[in-house]
Amino acid sequence: MKIGIVKETKNKWEIRVPIVPKDVGILLKKYSIQTVIQPCDIRFFSDEDYKKSGAIVQDDLSDCSIIFGVKEMPKAIYKKGKTYVFFSHTIKGQSYNMPMLKKLIEMKCQLIDYEKITDTKGRRLIFFGRHAGYAGIVDALSFLGKRLKSEKIENQFLKIRTALEYEDLNDIKEHFKELGREIKREGFHSSILPVIIGIAGYGHVSKGVQEILNILPVKYIEPEEIQKIFKNPISNVIYVVVFKEKDIVKPKSKEQEFDLQDYYAHPEKYVACFDKYLPFLTMIINANYWTNKYPRLITRSDLKSLYKDRIERKLKIIADISCDIEGSIECNTHSTEPGDPAYVYNPISEKETNGYKGNGLVILAVDNLPAEIAKDSSAYFSHVLMKFIPEITQIDFSKRFDELNLPFEIENGLILHHGELTSHFKYMKKFLENFKGE
Repeated sequence: MKIGIVKETKNKWEIRVPIVPKDVGILLKKYSIQTVIQPCDIRFFSDEDYKKSGAIVQDDLSDCSIIFGVKEMPKAIYKKGKTYVFFSHTIKGQSYNMPMLKKLIEMKCQLIDYEKITDTKGRRLIFFGRHAGYAGIVDALSFLGKRLKSEKIENQFLKIRTALEYEDLNDIKEHFKELGREIKREGFHSSILPVIIGIAGYGHVSKGVQEILNILPVKYIEPEEIQKIFKNPISNVIYVVVFKEKDIVKPKSKEQEFDLQDYYAHPEKYVACFDKYLPFLTMIINANYWTNKYPRLITRSDLKSLYKDRIERKLKIIADISCDIEGSIECNTHSTEPGDPAYVYNPISEKETNGYKGNGLVILAVDNLPAEIAKDSSAYFSHVLMKFIPEITQIDFSKRFDELNLPFEIENGLILHHGELTSHFKYMKKFLENFKGE
């Protein structure tokens, strides 16, 4: 059995791999699975690293029946009847990937999406989420420092580099330990007190954010405590608030109480109420999963009201780690790259400028944050993926779908079989029909 690994082509910052050299060696020795990997000059792990682990390094993947990647693959890579495993970003009907999906259908391919490989409770099993949280909070704090400096406010966050500029995750954590001691000793300038970071969501991304923040002197508070903190803030502490669904939406009916399962089942019965926290937060980290059936966390109108009514605006940054374009954070109009991660959004004019200076608030919207800590994120991802590779390679995809006898988790992630949408994904047909592009 031969499997392939494609060269990532999303941008020059995408240097992750789905399978690291160490695990390539294990696949060969333990399972007799040979890996063929396309050569790449920018990948974190070198071609030589893969050769030493027993991989074949060549452009031609035609002998590989199953091909793995991280992000979307170029249409030219798809060959008739083959199986492709990657983050396809198609399940919400993302228009920019409909041409790719159409090509896979045309070539009668199989498509397995990591995002949909889930357990019996619908929990994702293969993900970069925690590492997106790591990189996201580092970048957010780095740009908070720059933003405050541009407003002539000296601050300790200015010493934080973006995640891309550190050697690895351990390097980040060591620097944060040093910075934490300084914050605890000296405190923040009175003009920015209290420093309050709001995190929307409590899943893998949020846990990654919190793991990094916990290295610094932090104090967790509940949403209802936020206003009280303003009366007597502590100068050498970062306040952290983790918002759950009950904090960000409320029932439309005054007679109804919030019920989480009812919200999931009938989101149309609820409206957003997060805007009441906006005047008090220094930074917002969006770590929530979102689709358009749910209310937005922050609308353009929310921000316009905030800016219209106040001369002093405490909110400096929104880091949209989930990065749903014009989604939960409506003013997030486009994704950015690790080398140029931020832009400023002016809520009054609704105009944007690159960088972190100017009237408005900073938006961070990097959609491949884990690439900034490629060594650690790739190693973790590969370790988890290894549990599924032998199973995937044993599946005879030439059979009819009802004859495949798929493991439950893999069946959940199989979007296409012989170029046909499988039962879980029939709903995507409307996305293809509504797409008017090429």
